[in-house]
Order: sequence, then C-alpha cells, then structure tokens
Amino acid sequence: MSPRKKLKGLVAATITPMTPDGKINLPVIRQYVDYLVNEQNVKNVFVNGTTGEGLSLSIQERKQLAEEWMCQGKGKLDHVIIHVGALNLPECQEMARHAAAIGAGGIAVIAPFFFKPTNKDELIAFLQKVASEAPEVPFYYYHIPPLTGVKIRVEELLDGIKAQIPTFQGVKFSDTDLLDLAQCINKNETGEFEFLYGVDEQLLGALAVGASGAVGSTYNYLGRQTNLMLQAFAKPDFALAQKYQFLTGEFLNFVIKLGFGVAQTKAVMTFVSGIPMGPPRLPLVDASSEFITKAKAKLDSIVWPTGD
Repeated sequence: MSPRKKLKGLVAATITPMTPDGKINLPVIRQYVDYLVNEQNVKNVFVNGTTGEGLSLSIQERKQLAEEWMCQGKGKLDHVIIHVGALNLPECQEMARHAAAIGAGGIAVIAPFFFKPTNKDELIAFLQKVASEAPEVPFYYYHIPPLTGVKIRVEELLDGIKAQIPTFQGVKFSDTDLLDLAQCINKNETGEFEFLYGVDEQLLGALAVGASGAVGSTYNYLGRQTNLMLQAFAKPDFALAQKYQFLTGEFLNFVIKLGFGVAQTKAVMTFVSGIPMGPPRLPLVDASSEFITKAKAKLDSIVWPTGD
C-alpha cells in the first residue's frame, strides 16, 4: 500500500440525512461536509455506522452514501472510513469491494450479532474474509459489544492479527472497558495500530491511556469544543481539558435521561447546524418536540471555556 496520513484526532460518525418520506437525502451531503470542515474543524468521517443507521439501510443505499461522501469530501476531508459490516459475509464483501473501488480511506466491520462469533478465531476468520476483498484498503475492526453482544476482548484479538489480516490498521473501540483499551495500547509499542475511542463522554479517560483519536456522533455538532479539549490535553492543560469533558458530559447526561439515541442525535444536529437530517428509519421514531425544546435549551445554556 502507498504511504498514508495517520488517522488521529476526531472522526465524525456521520448521520444519514433522510427526506420526510424516509428516503436518503443525498443532496445535503455537500453542505454537511462543508459544515464539518468549516464550523467544527472535523476532517475525518465514519460513514454508515451506528449513528448513520447503517444496518437499517439497503446495500444500494449504503453504496450511494459512500459514493456521495467520497465525491463531496474530495479535497476537503482527510479520511473517509466506510463501515461495511452486515449480518452476512457476502454483503460485507460486496461493500468492501465497492469501498475499495471508490477509493475509500479505510473500511470497518462490526461483528455479526445474530449468529455470533464465540471466540477470537471465529471473529478473525470472518474479518479476514471481508478485509481480503479490499487488499489495498486499511481495515478497522468496529468493537461495540453493548450493541453486538460480542464481548471478545480486543487485547486478545490483537495477538497475531496482522499475519492474518495484513491490512489491519486499528480499532474503533466503542466500549467503556478502559482496561482492555489500555492493554491494547500497551501492546502497540511500535505505534503501528490506531485506537479510535467511541464513547464520547469518556474520551478524556481514553486519551489518558493513549487513544490516538475518537469516532463519535457528538463531533458532528460539538467537534469544535472537543478539538479544544484535545488541544488542552496536548499542552498539557488537564484542568481545561477536564472542563470541556465535564461540559460535554453534562449535556449528554441530561439528554440520556430524556431518552437519547440516533433519532435524537438527528434532531440535535438539525437544530445546531441548520441542515435537515430528517427522521430516522423505523423501528426508530422521531424525537419528540419536548425533547428538542429541552435539549436545545440545555445546549444553549452551557458556557464553554475560550480555550485560551
């Protein structure tokens, strides 16, 4: 593979914009890209993941979204990672080939979660069959046991994985087990792998144990503030970094108590950015007007540090 720019910093887990009648709304992706880059200072995206309702979309829809993000992001985004995970191997392989064909900066795969792999060898065998369909594309394992129920520790998974998956680049680590993450980073002495943390409200803790970046939904609308947290952490100004993390947590704690998921994320992104994200796809249902009113009031009430 040709040399690539290391993926670090913030990666927005992109939302899939939809029209009121539930079709994907491709024309707004251009505005979405410009908003992320210009307003949030976020230049990496993770497309068709959990926040993007990837597993609620058809294969054709997922391909169309991947193509549009690649097209609109050209010359503007640093990395476009396409999630190609599905419940069956042939669909994963088809989407991996497609991602390679359109020039994606990386592909990621979630563990199948109906018929689940029960051990490391089964999981790696599945991942290898997908990765091999895109032999020039960096490959990421998308670890999210709260949703998949696949609790194979990533530390265990790493042993010998490069020999079986030569394109293995790292992990989107969406779990609260910082011990597992820390052990992974401890093993990554050469720094060849990237560990991107996926629990936004705990990012500072993950940075402290060595996470190289983060993938999350809040970076769509709190990317600017979170970038300031990263800068504070790097200085280091830990007290300032804490302030940003605590305020992000204050907002998320508030909305989680109201009921917070993909539908509500779409609503927040819509009122913050002004870009219509539309409704979610069933079985998810639209955020209530009460949620929108309360969430907006809460976000507006937060006074962020200047970062100076």
